[in-house]
Amino acid sequence: MAIAAIRRKNQVKGGEIITRILAAEGVDTVFGIVDGTYFGLYSTFGDHGIRLVTPRHETSAAHAAGAYARLTGKLGVCMASNGPGVANVLPGVAVEQVEGNRVLLLTSCRRTGLMGPDRGGAYQHFDQVAVTAPMTKWSVAVSEVGRLAEVIRRALRLCWTGRPGVVHVDVPEDIMNGAYELNDGWFQALPAYRTTEPLTPAPAQVAAAVRLLAEAKRVVIHAGSGVVHAKAYAELKRVAELLEAPVTTSWGARCAVDERDRHAVPMVHIDTVNRARTEADLVLCLGSRLGETDWWGKAPYWGTPATQKMIQVNIDADALGNTRPADLLVQADAKVFLGQLARALEGRAGNLKPRRTWLNALKAHQQKHRAKLDEHLADRGVPMNSAHVAATCQRLLPEDTVTVFDGGNTAVWGNFYHQGRTPGCLLGTAKMGMLGAGVSQAIGAAVARPGQPVVCIIGDGAMGFHQQEVETAVRNGLQILYLVLCDKQWGMVKMTQQFALKPLKTLVMKSLGPDETINADLSETRFDDLGRAMGAHGERVGDPAGLEGAIRRSLATGRTAVIHVDVNPVKHMWAPGLRHFKAMHAEPGA
Repeated sequence: MAIAAIRRKNQVKGGEIITRILAAEGVDTVFGIVDGTYFGLYSTFGDHGIRLVTPRHETSAAHAAGAYARLTGKLGVCMASNGPGVANVLPGVAVEQVEGNRVLLLTSCRRTGLMGPDRGGAYQHFDQVAVTAPMTKWSVAVSEVGRLAEVIRRALRLCWTGRPGVVHVDVPEDIMNGAYELNDGWFQALPAYRTTEPLTPAPAQVAAAVRLLAEAKRVVIHAGSGVVHAKAYAELKRVAELLEAPVTTSWGARCAVDERDRHAVPMVHIDTVNRARTEADLVLCLGSRLGETDWWGKAPYWGTPATQKMIQVNIDADALGNTRPADLLVQADAKVFLGQLARALEGRAGNLKPRRTWLNALKAHQQKHRAKLDEHLADRGVPMNSAHVAATCQRLLPEDTVTVFDGGNTAVWGNFYHQGRTPGCLLGTAKMGMLGAGVSQAIGAAVARPGQPVVCIIGDGAMGFHQQEVETAVRNGLQILYLVLCDKQWGMVKMTQQFALKPLKTLVMKSLGPDETINADLSETRFDDLGRAMGAHGERVGDPAGLEGAIRRSLATGRTAVIHVDVNPVKHMWAPGLRHFKAMHAEPGA
């Protein structure tokens, strides 16, 4: 009996091998749904200080993990069980990879005896690695327990190498749940298996950047998501001050700068942004791939390479010089590069007086556009103008409140009437535009920032994708305020249909009836009732005069709340800046 007891003591479940390695990495939270196929994994979390947050859908686990990673700078971890669980997580995998969030996906698969070649007809089995491989940084199946720790360590190296994204490890259920003799060689401490120091630029590259910046007359800084992942907010601000340079961002990096800063030219002022980018003779591009919503860095929205120099800094070598040529390419962590650049620029930033004059002209242009936008806030009609929702939240909540935007027109209205004031506090799916992701992004945010309220401004169409996660928020004691803007239509799609079907009538009448468009209208869902049914606080409001009270009462509960907001469906459909979004889908002329 004593020998048997000792033997059991020296055994470890396959899943616990993963748990121990994750705990050593500093992982403290995993998102996923429980299942017997990986009981040996999640049953060991508690013993190693890891919290398991279980949503109602596997895709929600991926989105929550991505939001958690983006806000904390840590690794986001999610899990899904074999067959239907993995099938359910796939949309989340695609989104988190495209958005560039650092996520490790752990999945179970059937026992090793069924691992290829496929017999055909195996229960809850498909080639999970082959399906996820095209949408991840790396996807691999573990063949035997002796290689499990090795594979997990490699997965972690890839998680922390280059542009963030999704890494997938698939583990057979018999390995996950089997008991094995403990091998201390499975466990290694950092930095034995991956580097922990950020990628540093060569001194010559920093010196070359200083020379180019000092010689330029008009410098514009463009910040992408790499600045957000590097948490390089203070360094970005300092370099902008030293250069007296306007700062633009990608849509995904709106949270990289306090938009009240005199150097900030927020993305919502698109004409001003375009003016800054076309008039600059040098662009300092940081952590951005210059994607489609940045018009690929091409004219007429930017200067041409013949008239505009570029310094491009990115942790991912593949992004450097990809969409347009640059005069200096630097593969480095944005925070490290900016820190070194700031020190090198002291007293050597060039002639600042003309730059200040140009910056002041840009800010005046921006202020005129802001005044035009704010005319919507004078509209006190019922049902309300959508502009009131984000603006009222901004007024009532602390400046460091994490705000999530989700939906088509709702996300546009939210962005245009919310000012990013604390860096790192905005979430969305700027690159994918994934409807419904915000419901669980808010959960990831609330887990990342315990004790602080999180706001999710979402359309009724988007909320319908994952409305069940309200119960997840309630069950986990999270304070999330879901404001669901209800116009009972697929607004962006309806707008496109209207112009395709009856353009003249659309221009005159602003909206067509349900019989004049194709399945673009929705019936009503009472989201306040839905919230109450799931244990949340629920309210309904359509008058802007009552919105503040509804928000205050919801916040006072200290728990999850759902506010059904009736918005004017015609005004909601004509969101600001639509001409720019249409232009983003057309190839630039140069």
